[in-house]
Amino acid sequence: CCFLWYNGDLPRVLVTGATGLLGRAVCREFQSAGWTVIGTGYRRARPRLLRCDLTDEDAIRGLLHEYKPDVIVHCAAERRPDVMERHTEAAVNLNVHATSTLAKEAAACGALFLYISTDYVFDGRNPPYGEDDSPNPLNMYGRSKLEGERETLRHCPGAVVLRVPVLFGEVESVTESVVTSLYLKVQEASEESCTLDHCLQRFPTDARDVATVCRKLSERARQDPSIRGIFHFSGKEQMTKYEMAVAIAQAFNLPSSHLIPLTEQPAASALRPINSQLNCSRLELLNLSVEPRPFTSAIIDCLWPFTPDKRWRQTVFH
Repeated sequence: CCFLWYNGDLPRVLVTGATGLLGRAVCREFQSAGWTVIGTGYRRARPRLLRCDLTDEDAIRGLLHEYKPDVIVHCAAERRPDVMERHTEAAVNLNVHATSTLAKEAAACGALFLYISTDYVFDGRNPPYGEDDSPNPLNMYGRSKLEGERETLRHCPGAVVLRVPVLFGEVESVTESVVTSLYLKVQEASEESCTLDHCLQRFPTDARDVATVCRKLSERARQDPSIRGIFHFSGKEQMTKYEMAVAIAQAFNLPSSHLIPLTEQPAASALRPINSQLNCSRLELLNLSVEPRPFTSAIIDCLWPFTPDKRWRQTVFH
């Protein structure tokens, strides 16, 4: 979905992390809207994508100098909180230092810089959170993304920061998103019971909707320089992992009686906010007309390719 050739007349977008769940959706969204897309990946780089180590400042400079993007959407990040607690230095290099370099170079070449951030910049004790509410991240992931936000706005004052919650979407494997991976728990019905967190409140959000926001926000910000700073976008349905799993079971007519809600905060190496709901009013005032798709229809859309009978989809949608 990401092309390395382009028509010089079309606007150009550079998407980092183009091999990831959100990056792929962003590439497809911009491409379908007539943009030239330059996608970069690293560990999962593949044909028609540029392999680029974002922690290499010279590589970033060379990339921007060669392709001269009008917009940069920075999706690449280490986004696994528990991994970050164990491999802090490498994760900070990507989430903070690479972001800082990209922001500096975007400012130098006049590109609009859009940085993807997270609801984990908040501690979850007093939701919902507006764009100007004080961040207080509980874990290394949240701290690194908050630092990335600050570096972005320090080096590139015209940049846009888009905070989003937990994402799911058109996954390449069921385990690519913590949301879709719950399908594996649902399928364990024949085995013993399975406990799932019923404490942390989440707002699962489809990466395709986030991608649409990225494109529309980029197009609007290119026309209107007053559109800058921090915006929030989120799905509207509040669900614990247990509730998501039950919803998945119901969507696919599967049993859920083996799923057991766990009401104590789960033991993990990284603390997580109990409810970091985002208030999205600043984005809503722009009237971009992106309504988050309902969880049930979206999750069916994303998981049906992994069902034993792929024809199942026809019975749902036709």
